[in-house]
Amino acid sequence: MLTAALTVDPAYRVGEVDPRLFGSFVEHMGRCVYTGIFEPGHPTADADGFRGDVADLVRELGVPIVRYPGGNFVSGYRWEDGIGPVDQRPARLDLAWRSIEPNRVGVDEFHRWAATVGTGTMMAVNLGTRGIDAARALVEYCNLASGTYWSDLRRRNGSAQPYGVKVWCLGNEMDGPWQIGHKTAVEYARLAHETGKAMRQVDPSIELVACGSSSLDMPTFGTWESTVLSEAYDVVDYVSMHGYYQQHGDDRDSFLAAATGMDRFIDAVVATADHVRAVGRHRKRIDISFDEWNVWYQSRFAAETNLEVAATPRLIEDVYSVTDAVVVGNLLISLLRHADRVRIGCQAQLVNVIASIMTEPGGPAWRQAIFHPYALTSRHARGTVLQVPVRSPMHETAAFGEVPLLDAVAVAGDDGPVLFAVNRHQHEPMSLDADLRGFGGLTSAAHTALADDDPEAVNDRLHPDRVQPRRLDDPKLDGGRMLAVLPPMSWNMIRLS
Repeated sequence: MLTAALTVDPAYRVGEVDPRLFGSFVEHMGRCVYTGIFEPGHPTADADGFRGDVADLVRELGVPIVRYPGGNFVSGYRWEDGIGPVDQRPARLDLAWRSIEPNRVGVDEFHRWAATVGTGTMMAVNLGTRGIDAARALVEYCNLASGTYWSDLRRRNGSAQPYGVKVWCLGNEMDGPWQIGHKTAVEYARLAHETGKAMRQVDPSIELVACGSSSLDMPTFGTWESTVLSEAYDVVDYVSMHGYYQQHGDDRDSFLAAATGMDRFIDAVVATADHVRAVGRHRKRIDISFDEWNVWYQSRFAAETNLEVAATPRLIEDVYSVTDAVVVGNLLISLLRHADRVRIGCQAQLVNVIASIMTEPGGPAWRQAIFHPYALTSRHARGTVLQVPVRSPMHETAAFGEVPLLDAVAVAGDDGPVLFAVNRHQHEPMSLDADLRGFGGLTSAAHTALADDDPEAVNDRLHPDRVQPRRLDDPKLDGGRMLAVLPPMSWNMIRLS
């Protein structure tokens, strides 16, 4: 059996967990909205047409904030098309995903749904085909109480109280050539600065997210962030990051170490932001909004330019395995490890489209395998993140070089520390010796793991509970030390009290 050790001590503080770290993302793409969260006529639908079975799963998932309405979709979106009488709203051709957008769900419906599931909202504005005027009008519509054109229109549309949206994305992936209205770093930086300035004049309390590079692999990565922040530093609060991960060929070892890539990505963006801060003599610090991340098998997607125009198409409905769930759990560990700088995170997406929740029109909704580490981490990783020094066997990967087989982080909450750990070895269990002497008086430990003899096992419509976490034997506590066994290729949560 492999052997590893770590230390959990309250002195090794990283920072407080911002609950928004466990956010999600709803885009008008594929079946995320229509037949996803919204399906009038479904047996569980409420008076507004939103699916009750999906709403129940969203509450179980524990989502504190949802980014909306995109994504690539937002760069061609006219938000005014989605307000007012539904029967008078236009159907539009969405160029991002070559779909017919009926506009049955818009700003008002989305916020009513968010209130029913108990989540906050994070709005994105269109800086592709539109700009300052549409963005400041949307802030006025959402956030002002009354007495202006847009706030009074919201009231006439049935929402007397403002929505109070605090976090706003200044466009989406504007460095991407695929983006409608793609811009150079200089073009985007000037537009983001002026748009953000106008939005803040409407509501000075809002927080703003500038677009970072669409991925670590973009040729402009680093220089894009530097240029944008040099221009817009005083206006924005966050820079965005987007990262998707998949297994390439049969290289599962590299895939299981994907969090190593996320760590390096975050460290690079933080370094760039801090460089701009130093050069500009800025007092405030720019933090990270990692507002798109997940496992996504992009190699299976033929690209949007090859899509036929359709209404509510089935787009990138990846089915997730045990392996994918272990990786998602490890990516959450990476986000927690950087909780001092990553304040917001949004797993993309919430329903059907590379999602934790799947549905069938007129039929059931169920949890994908990746649902479970996300829900348990969101529920139990609240408090102070602790850096966990690890002594682990190493192994070589093609993508990341030598990496530890054990990855872990801990969060100290009111009831005691919670340890999140991944055994990346595909076949060998791991004996874990944890030094907990910094926490006096720990008397119990509960071990939950997600692992399976079949790494390709999935949940589907016929077998919705094939993959789920299970309670293992309680770890042994003795003299401030804990002994536990982590199954091969597993995500683990150990709650101590």
